[in-house]
Amino acid sequence: MTNVAVIGAGLIGRAWAIVFARAGFEVALWDQFPLQVEAAIDFIADRLPELAAAGLLGDEPAAVQRRIIPAKSLWDAVHAADHVQENGPEKVDVKQVLFDELDRVARPDAVLASSTSGIPASAFTEALRGRGRCLVAHPVNPPYLIPLVELCPAPWTTADTVDRTRELMTRAGQVPATVKKELDGFALNRLQGALLAEAFRLLADDVISPADLDALVKDGLGLRWSFMGPLETIDLNAPNGLADYCTRYGPLYETMQEQMQPLHWDAALIERLHAARRTELPANMQAIRQEWRDRRLMALLAHKKSQPQ
Repeated sequence: MTNVAVIGAGLIGRAWAIVFARAGFEVALWDQFPLQVEAAIDFIADRLPELAAAGLLGDEPAAVQRRIIPAKSLWDAVHAADHVQENGPEKVDVKQVLFDELDRVARPDAVLASSTSGIPASAFTEALRGRGRCLVAHPVNPPYLIPLVELCPAPWTTADTVDRTRELMTRAGQVPATVKKELDGFALNRLQGALLAEAFRLLADDVISPADLDALVKDGLGLRWSFMGPLETIDLNAPNGLADYCTRYGPLYETMQEQMQPLHWDAALIERLHAARRTELPANMQAIRQEWRDRRLMALLAHKKSQPQ
């Protein structure tokens, strides 16, 4: 039995608990606020039957739920863990304190992974005696529906730590991608940031409406990108593959890059785009739309699992 400790029972922590328990791992779930753990257990109990109905659980919901055990203390959560997945606040000082404690109380051979979206592991693990076993394992929200997880080591993270984490994530049904060196935003957020930068530029210049811009992605690029990456996309979009595509369209992309100057997201632009979103989706419908999103992701993930790769 693989034992995993999930530290922090917020939106990401409870989602990780589903990922690991669904894979058959024993999961200890701890949060400094006990009510957060109770809320997480209730959330998981509600979500597991939906996952089962979508064909995304290999076991009965009750069996998966039993693998998730609320821990009474941090030590209780991590003392037997093979892998620790931290989901604390996105603050360097908080993570420094937390990882210092994890390094002291976790087994010496346990991997210590952070779910941080943008803080490099070197910022909060440098002073640790066991810093070689620490790395970032950044998921995409929610990880039980979107399997990609970025593994980003610090300069001192051992190769064995990365290899063990890749192996564990693969067994958990995730798709690990290793970012070989630390950089702001890791890799996934940099790709997302590139698209957002150009989207905001097009909107700031009034080239297209916010609704039509979303349509470009959800009914255009996103359809291909749901099962192919950008390199495979261009490889299949020219008669003789990627090199042919670059020969045909490289000059156009070079011209576009020259035009893509950095744009400050000022208050007026943000307010205009926020108002457009609230016209499309009133604030009191946000939670309902999030549930709709998750059910659409369930259906998409179930479909992808049923198709040949």
